[in-house]
Amino acid sequence: MVFATTLPAVQGNARLASGGLAEEIERLRAEPGEGDIAIGGATLAAEAAALGLIDEYRARVCPVLVGGGIPFFPQRERRVDLELVETRTFSSKVVYLRYRVAR
Repeated sequence: MVFATTLPAVQGNARLASGGLAEEIERLRAEPGEGDIAIGGATLAAEAAALGLIDEYRARVCPVLVGGGIPFFPQRERRVDLELVETRTFSSKVVYLRYRVAR
C-alpha cells in the first residue's frame, strides 16, 4: 500500500491507497491470511499512532546519535504504555526492540 498524492500509479504488487489511513489499514486487516502491516516514515507513523492503529512498535537502536530530521515520535497528547515482547542485540551493536501496545 502506497500513500502518495503525486503518483498516478505504482508497480509490482504494490497498491495505491484510495482512502484515508484508518480506512486503508482496516481494509488490509480484513483481507484473508496473516501478515504484518509495516508503516514506514515518521509522518505516516505519527498519523497511525494518533489514530490508535498501531499494535506493535519494532525499533532498532544504532550506536550513534544524529540530530535533526522529523521526530519519529512527535509530541503526544496522551501516554501510550508498552509491553516488552522481544529484544535482540546484534554483533554490530544494534539493538532490536519489539513492544506491544498495552490496551
